[in-house]
Amino acid sequence: MRILFLAHSFNSLTQRLFVELREEGHEVSVEFDINDAVTEDAVQLFAPDLIIAPFLKRAIPASVWRRYTCFIVHPGIIGDRGPSALDWAILDAECRWGVTVLEANADMDAGDIWASVEFPMRNASKSSLYRGELTRAAVAAVRLAVARFQGRVFRPVPLAEAVCRGRQRPPARQTDRQILWHEDPTHTVLRKIRSADGFPGVKTELAGRELQDFDARPASDYSGTPGDLLAVSGPAVAVATADGAVWIGHCTDAESAHPFKLPASLVLAEETLALPTVAQCCEDGYRDIVVARQGDVAVIEFDFYNGAMGTEQCERLRETYVDCCKSGPRVIVLAGGRDFWSNGMHLNLIEASASPADESWRNINAIDDLAEAIIRTRDCLTIATLGGNTGAGGVFLARAADRVWAHEDVVLNPHYKDMGNLFGSEYWTYLMPRVCGGAKADSISAARLPMGVQEASRLGLVDAVVSGEREAFQAVVGERATELACSADFDRELQHKVMRRDTDEASRPLADYRRDELERMRQNFYGFDPSYHIARYNFVYKVPRSHTPLTIARHRRVSSPEVRQAL
Repeated sequence: MRILFLAHSFNSLTQRLFVELREEGHEVSVEFDINDAVTEDAVQLFAPDLIIAPFLKRAIPASVWRRYTCFIVHPGIIGDRGPSALDWAILDAECRWGVTVLEANADMDAGDIWASVEFPMRNASKSSLYRGELTRAAVAAVRLAVARFQGRVFRPVPLAEAVCRGRQRPPARQTDRQILWHEDPTHTVLRKIRSADGFPGVKTELAGRELQDFDARPASDYSGTPGDLLAVSGPAVAVATADGAVWIGHCTDAESAHPFKLPASLVLAEETLALPTVAQCCEDGYRDIVVARQGDVAVIEFDFYNGAMGTEQCERLRETYVDCCKSGPRVIVLAGGRDFWSNGMHLNLIEASASPADESWRNINAIDDLAEAIIRTRDCLTIATLGGNTGAGGVFLARAADRVWAHEDVVLNPHYKDMGNLFGSEYWTYLMPRVCGGAKADSISAARLPMGVQEASRLGLVDAVVSGEREAFQAVVGERATELACSADFDRELQHKVMRRDTDEASRPLADYRRDELERMRQNFYGFDPSYHIARYNFVYKVPRSHTPLTIARHRRVSSPEVRQAL
């Protein structure tokens, strides 16, 4: 079938559905919801069999839903209505939530029901639940709804006839999640901030400044006057609650020169000068890198907020990796966070720096240093385990490991080019041709499309796919890593790795790849073409798109049925 996506943006859920439906053989095209005229034009150009709205912030025009079947992917249980479904589920401490596929009609979220899938709630932020449990439920619900639509037998259930646990709710306001520092215990503060993580954040007053808070974690062993700042650990600031404290990892200040999401310790730099500093490696610190040793297997877990890796984070991770190698493991597992493995450079920190070009240069060199350390490792085997999505430089950094294992739900974006046509580094010109050939490497980069792990496996970007629940992923890869470390073939495989690296180095030194990549990146950062700086600014400041990229708007590249059929 020809399926047209109408979406506010190409977010994680939209990408996952795009990947899954294409994998099932459907022709999928995407149009951003800019205005009614653009939507109507897209429908006319593509002539879809079905329209799906995975992520919309307004109603589909009546001129469209009256002529075509339109599925709305609503992030709520049956009967739930309103734009803040998952926010309210967290605020109300729901035990189970779900996704419902509705047919668009004149009333928002009130159409006939084509499918609904529920999931158990996890004690986590809205953004994490959205990327994890909710997305998985959405994929299952959309697949079921599409199959029912294709079968032409299923009768969707009118909302009035459905058994409803949900109800209509208003948009969640700041007053609904207002933090009362002197009254709210830690678990309540965490729930309120987590209900708004990702967007819009929770307004609070900290040190006399009005901020919006994100990325909250419990801060054990801390207490003080509720609302007071207590300590600093890496990007985070500890704030006292009624019965303890929380780490606030990131926040925004609408009145500052950089009114976008940044580490809380940076935003509150002056206000925290006199506070004690807690090392991130300490148990009571804001830990984003954790090393665990299980026999001959060392696991380095790095959980950076939104997968962004700033210069300092890359340097710390490299130091951790080098120290880990010295401890003599046979296998090192590089495990990112649950939501992201890595998304490459930290664009927000770059935008906020005194010289974005200089900070971009420092950042890419720090990532390259980390990638080089992994590539040059000779005394053990390395595995990158992708339990969360990864994009841009993160994909290439993962490929620096000897093996890449990924969970079946992961989406990869192996390209830089949407960020102002960046060339990319992390030794991708060396690593990618080794696994998929030079022509395919160039094609993957130029396509600018997300891919699922099945496609990534066929192309050689992923070596093994792990199925099952996300909660069990790290346990499964830990068992497999132990099996590898104990394998009778281990010494032979390690020897083969060393010989191949020596052969490659003799053929062309690794330094040559880095020099050539960085020369192209230098032009991106310091050259006359401002595309990268404009794209980064638009990304950081969330500037709405004025058009849909042709890479995903297939109908705008191929508008005639004759040409479409030929393809």
